[in-house]
Amino acid sequence: MPVSPAYRADIRHPTLGDAFYDPVQPADFPKHILRFRNDRWAERVGLDTLTDAEWIRHFGRFEPLPDNLKNPLALRYHGHQFRTYNPDLGDGRGFLFAQMRDRSDGRLLDLGTKGSGQTPWSRQGDGRLTLKGGVREILATEMLEALGVNTSKTFSVIETGEALYRDDEPSPTRAAVLVRLSHGHIRFGTFQRLLVTGQAAEKRALVDYVIQTYWPEAADSPDPVIALFDAVMRALAKKGAQWFAAGFVHGVLNTDNMAITGESFDYGPWRFLPNLDPGFTAAYFDSAGLYSFGRQPEALHWNLARLAECLLDLAPQESFEEAIGRFGQLFEDELVLQTHWRLGLMPDDPDKAQELTRAFYAALRESGTPYEQAFFDLAHGADPARLSHSHGAEFYRKDCFAEALDLIREAPRAAASIEHAYFKDVRPVTMLVEDVEAIWSAIDKDDDWSPLHRKVQEIRTMGDAYAALPRPMAG
Repeated sequence: MPVSPAYRADIRHPTLGDAFYDPVQPADFPKHILRFRNDRWAERVGLDTLTDAEWIRHFGRFEPLPDNLKNPLALRYHGHQFRTYNPDLGDGRGFLFAQMRDRSDGRLLDLGTKGSGQTPWSRQGDGRLTLKGGVREILATEMLEALGVNTSKTFSVIETGEALYRDDEPSPTRAAVLVRLSHGHIRFGTFQRLLVTGQAAEKRALVDYVIQTYWPEAADSPDPVIALFDAVMRALAKKGAQWFAAGFVHGVLNTDNMAITGESFDYGPWRFLPNLDPGFTAAYFDSAGLYSFGRQPEALHWNLARLAECLLDLAPQESFEEAIGRFGQLFEDELVLQTHWRLGLMPDDPDKAQELTRAFYAALRESGTPYEQAFFDLAHGADPARLSHSHGAEFYRKDCFAEALDLIREAPRAAASIEHAYFKDVRPVTMLVEDVEAIWSAIDKDDDWSPLHRKVQEIRTMGDAYAALPRPMAG
């Protein structure tokens, strides 16, 4: 198969040994209808030259890519699910299919699947994914990427012609197989499994692999294990702040959904906020609000403590305690940066920047302003003329917004201009539940994919507007 010269296979995961995975076979699907291919990211890994037929062979039938894994690997891990430990996890409907290098920055990237069939870890599941689940994952990853979140990318969705039965949606429903592009699939639960099974040598090997592969700067530290933990902690603090500034609720922040790289991935019952409500939850089964919007930083902190438990035999406990004690401040500092970036501002005075961030979110919460509308309207200085023509104009006239508006107008603006076409529209791009349901309804009822493709293009236009803004750097 001819591939681009930019394609660079780099098989790393099997070097860990067979204690970490099980070779598996993909499901044999009755049909293969290509519904989505991410050519932007295919170009980054040298796979954009594939024809649609070749694409289906590799990402629907899972013929190996050149010089890559000969057999897919279902990865082994445990995890806390809603803070209850579950040793019966692992890749139950997915596998690692290939590894390669990003042509832009040299990172090792994985192609992993969702809905590709049963594995030894499927338990009673059918190993399948609903087509609606695949569509939702496209929308989540595209929106998060546009809003600057460190996220996995939906690489491919292929409809498979099967009828699935589910308790939580109308059945029978259509099926799909999804391929995800991620910066690694090693999870906190990968370490937890080795702790529980007493595989100390394998755990030490995993630590060394993670440092070498994902966090090489930790190797130069006097204590590489603590340096690794600190790097992961900083990545999670940044991810949590990115979620907050994006108004995103992941929904299922279990330890098996925590990537050691800090990347956000695996989107099931996600939601974006209509307006700022700390108690807003994404999962209908999260009745206690454990993973509600306002508790996501707490969940990340708790999960970090579970990772630290796995490493206590490799470094002093007090060093982990000292490190994890910095998480709250790291999150707050990152939230200041992410918020200013989204508003097109530069936080040159730390005290003023924190004051602005506090006042902005306090105004959002008290006023009930639509979350994405506020960022859209207030970008680049909260211009009064622009606000007066906004669909949210009445919110900014409320007394609770006075302080935030003053601080935004006084703050230094980023060099990039508001002249991008995206900011000339009257409404921002949103990804609320009604947006998602309207897109799915067109597919489900009429097999009309144009609303999905139109929404993806709108999201990418928004992403281009935000990508033009310089990112403030941590001090």
